Amino acid sequence: MDRETILAMDPNILVSMINMKLRDFYSNLSVLCEDLDIKEEELKKKLESFGYEYIAEQNQFK
Repeated sequence: MDRETILAMDPNILVSMINMKLRDFYSNLSVLCEDLDIKEEELKKKLESFGYEYIAEQNQFK
């Protein structure tokens, strides 16, 4: 999945997918973003615009 596809996704589907990947495959957001070749701040900004915030202690967006 490329950067443009990720950023164009419905926010509810995107947060669900990102949280699943964080839970099952990645120890933190930085590692996930590096693997997906997307800037961490770019992903955070996208999800924050829909009311989601990354909680590092829980390793998920809420």
